[in-house]
Amino acid sequence: MSLLRVFLSIFFPPLAVIDKGCGSFLIVFLLTLCGWVPGVIGALVILNKN
Repeated sequence: MSLLRVFLSIFFPPLAVIDKGCGSFLIVFLLTLCGWVPGVIGALVILNKN
């Protein structure tokens, strides 16, 4: 997980996981619509998985 990805996941979470697949992008996008904090947490969790 690079520093750029961490900054992207804080400021615009769906953009940080766009290369992880359509499902991950949609999940993080919906979480971000529900609230900024759930979107950030979801993006960081997805980026932390290998």
